[in-house]
Amino acid sequence: MDFSSIYNAKKMTAEQIGALVESNWLIGSDASLSQPDGIMQAWADKIKNSDVTGVKVQTLNDMYPFAFYTDAELAAKMRGYSWFSGGAARKAVNNGIADFIPTHYSDIPAHIRNEYDYDAVCFAVSPMDSHGYFSVGGTSSLAEAYIDKSKRVFVEVNKFQPRAVRGFQIHVSQIDGLLENDHKLAVIPESESDPTAETIGGYIAELIPDGACIQLGIGAIPDAAAHALENKHDLGIHTEMFTDSMVGLIECGAVNNSKKQIHRGTSITTFAFGSQRIYDYIDDNPAIEFLPVDYVNNPSVVAMNDNFISINAAVEVDFYGQVCAESIGTKHLSGSGGQVDFVRGATHSKGGKSFIAFTSTAKGGQLSKIKSTLTPGACVTTGKNDVDYIVTEYGVAHLRGRSYAERAKALISIAHPDFRDELTADAKKLGILL
Repeated sequence: MDFSSIYNAKKMTAEQIGALVESNWLIGSDASLSQPDGIMQAWADKIKNSDVTGVKVQTLNDMYPFAFYTDAELAAKMRGYSWFSGGAARKAVNNGIADFIPTHYSDIPAHIRNEYDYDAVCFAVSPMDSHGYFSVGGTSSLAEAYIDKSKRVFVEVNKFQPRAVRGFQIHVSQIDGLLENDHKLAVIPESESDPTAETIGGYIAELIPDGACIQLGIGAIPDAAAHALENKHDLGIHTEMFTDSMVGLIECGAVNNSKKQIHRGTSITTFAFGSQRIYDYIDDNPAIEFLPVDYVNNPSVVAMNDNFISINAAVEVDFYGQVCAESIGTKHLSGSGGQVDFVRGATHSKGGKSFIAFTSTAKGGQLSKIKSTLTPGACVTTGKNDVDYIVTEYGVAHLRGRSYAERAKALISIAHPDFRDELTADAKKLGILL
């Protein structure tokens, strides 16, 4: 079959794709590398300069400052709905020109299939191969679910998009239109060395055995934990987000995926985002596999690997062990993401451990992140029944299976020394400590 002729027949300009959008469309887009900024801009331009209105767009972990998140005038006609917001989406939600959908990352495919019907979904993809397939780069989290529930599928072909040979593929016969738009991908640099983060990472690494399977978040502390693991042996990767620090662990030999109980020999993830180093590693590499998030983040699947280690961050934690990782009081920051998925998976894994790690203070040491109660309006991300280890630069508090009083004592012991007396007094006022 001549796939190139099908390709050429479906090739469109940005103006042609933009002209297709209609009032009250629901549009879906997956995370990070798979987001097609050219197609989104084409639809935004058409909507802003026409009588088209009532368009809704669902996005996740945005790479680009889409116009419907940055232009209040457009947002009245084309409104963004974020599954997990950062950057422009975060600001838009806080300013009231966009909305947020609370959920666990692993549950989004079920929401897509059970609660929505899409008029269009769109993806950024690598160039078509000889068999007519496009790779959805370093993202496979929601693509299959979106395509199952959409009337139309559009792709944006970018020669700089990595070709994930073990990731979700879209065939040219499945699409309704394509836009060619070559441009360098957005990147986030690996975090710089931080002595406090290195101390926290060192505490975590001491509790991780050789042969463990790891999930890391993004940021200085997970990166520091990864660096502290470089002398470990036979580690495995099963993670929501594939990061620069994981490439480092593979290249230094600490990770070889040889001891995993499932997907042995392969790093498993649902999306990747970071520096160009990651994108180069992904390209044509069969040693990394991108799978749907309802599988990767499923706690039952996570728990199949022994000695599973989950490392995530938080904004604050209270004496009861409630973890807030997505707001500062009522101010929106992000979403639950996969934190709870991996906390639950790790704690049900044989020998597994879940770590919530953060520096002990905020605002230049003026505020303690360990609190008697969460800031009013704060969203609980990980509940008191699921929490396991809490780590700051002052040590490790093991909360799982502990009483309120035992939790409070353990947390106070790893709080910044400047706040320990105040926290002890608060615990006594609450009747937690005598």
